[in-house]
Amino acid sequence: MVLHDLRKYSFWGLLSLAINLMYTKIIFPCALLVRRPAHIRILGSYSIGRGFTSGPGLILDVLNDNAELLIGSNVKLNHRCHIGVMKSVKIGNDVLFASNVFISDHTHGSYIGDMQSNPLQPPNEREIVCGNVEIGDKVWIGENVAVLLGVSIGESSIIGANSVVTKDIPAFSIAVGSPARVIKTWDKAVEKWVAVS
Repeated sequence: MVLHDLRKYSFWGLLSLAINLMYTKIIFPCALLVRRPAHIRILGSYSIGRGFTSGPGLILDVLNDNAELLIGSNVKLNHRCHIGVMKSVKIGNDVLFASNVFISDHTHGSYIGDMQSNPLQPPNEREIVCGNVEIGDKVWIGENVAVLLGVSIGESSIIGANSVVTKDIPAFSIAVGSPARVIKTWDKAVEKWVAVS
């Protein structure tokens, strides 16, 4: 952080920044800045790359001994991002998250196929169903997005605000909606985003 950036802060803002920097270096020494409050529960394995930053309200839940969270370098999460892991979540390098992003590799119960969960059973007693989540390098995830179990988002893709990602999104795509669908792809020949018909 350079001097002209620090001028944006009041005395109390600088004090808060200093406390957040100390907290960061204790919890995640390689990270650049983790703003408090943060809820971090790591029961399995994790790796967080250099240059990681998060806004206040971060929730990282690695919920069992076999779960794995891998976050690449220069990943930036804004306010109130929540990542829940029961199996595996992998996030590439140079990924940007807007605020209120939710990523989960699991759900309480099964709702497709032959073995579906009984709605009369309380949700927290239903079988946990897991599927790996993988987010490629240089992905941008917009405000209020949910990325659900078993999903892969390809390199340099953009997920529009308020989208729910329920299936794979190919590299170099823009996807929006609930469920998210690809509306544009990057055409390398003309170097433009082209609408998908």
